[in-house]
Amino acid sequence: MSTKSFISTDAIFDDERHETTPSQQTEDDIERENEKKLRLKVDIRLCTIAGILCSLNLLDSGIISSASVTSMLDDLGLQGNRYSVSIFIFTVASVCFQLPATIAVRVIGPRIFLALTTFCFGLITLCTAFIHDWKEMIAMRVLLGISMSGIYPGLTLLISSWYTREEQQLRFAFLQSGEVIILATGGIVNFGLNHLDGRGGLKGWQWMYLIQGLVACIIGFITYWWMVDFPEKAHSSFHFLSDTETEVAVKRIQRDRGDVQPNPFTWSEILRHFLDPKIYGFAATFFLLNLVSTALSYFLPIILQGGMGFTANQAILLSAPPYYYAVIPVLLSSRIGDKYHLRGPIITFNSLCLIAGFSMLGFSNQVTVRYIGVYLATGAYISNWAALNSYQANNITGQWKRTVTAAAVTACNGLGGIAGSFIVRQNEAPRYLTAIWVSIG
Repeated sequence: MSTKSFISTDAIFDDERHETTPSQQTEDDIERENEKKLRLKVDIRLCTIAGILCSLNLLDSGIISSASVTSMLDDLGLQGNRYSVSIFIFTVASVCFQLPATIAVRVIGPRIFLALTTFCFGLITLCTAFIHDWKEMIAMRVLLGISMSGIYPGLTLLISSWYTREEQQLRFAFLQSGEVIILATGGIVNFGLNHLDGRGGLKGWQWMYLIQGLVACIIGFITYWWMVDFPEKAHSSFHFLSDTETEVAVKRIQRDRGDVQPNPFTWSEILRHFLDPKIYGFAATFFLLNLVSTALSYFLPIILQGGMGFTANQAILLSAPPYYYAVIPVLLSSRIGDKYHLRGPIITFNSLCLIAGFSMLGFSNQVTVRYIGVYLATGAYISNWAALNSYQANNITGQWKRTVTAAAVTACNGLGGIAGSFIVRQNEAPRYLTAIWVSIG
């Protein structure tokens, strides 16, 4: 896809030149300063908590992937393809509830909905520490998928509602940065928790679920007070914007794309947007992206242990640094994308880096080169998450259409996760050529 629609629209803004009087210049300066202060306030309140909440999806993958190199697979009887089933059943449940959950974010409001679902996610994660076999694991994974279904598309919708098109990629980068930092830190935490193996009658993997589930429950309570509502309902947020600031927020979004106020909700209003072919194009790109990301995020410790010869604890610990590194390319590429109004070239460059990273991981004989390939691939796919989110948000207008698009692309993102859970085959260690070739393709 091209970025023509985004670039051409902004070119209109760039080409507008008006003769202004000194008083008009002063008013414009004041307006720009007010918008700058508003953006900072929204960044602090929205992007911070959004990054934390978005990390819950990767928190789940971080726990189960770290636990997969401990005694969990034997303790729960997750032999054969049962581990892959436990991953994809989570995604199936999430995909099935994606659209109604995203609509609920718009109707109920993000503060109540996201706080409730986050608390439920934490409670279910905590309870997973006390299951006894693979059947109970499957049941808990279904519940986790349902509880997570509205978080990512809801946050995507909320961020695209608060920022103009030329500001969005950097904010999605903030979202991804918070997500991967917490994921990487979770890997280090899992390394430490695995050393509690046997304490209190619990295995190391049980401590991972117990402690991080408890933390997620606490985050759920914080979310209710810290999360903000949509711009036109900013007054309902807890100690957020003044009436004047709310007016500025609404005015600038209305000026950018004219869709602050949603039409009344009806199912016909929702379903008619599925006739737009752009939605399916965006959905396909997210399917392919998560096909790749699942292969790394869920299976990286297994690849490090079975494919590179590291011990279980080393594999857990070495899973963290590539995610810390990923913050650099995602912020850098997003800053460039927003500054120069670029989307397609950024996505293409990241894809080429992804191909290079998987080639190093799959075809080199040196462990160091293969591990560097993990860095390159991880940074590339996380950067493309921010780029693709801003790309679709820049080309979709209308509150309900953006709701439908956010749900659709996240659902196909999840379907990519289902496919990705089956391309890493343990009997192909140490090369995992199926995963390598599919990801490169």
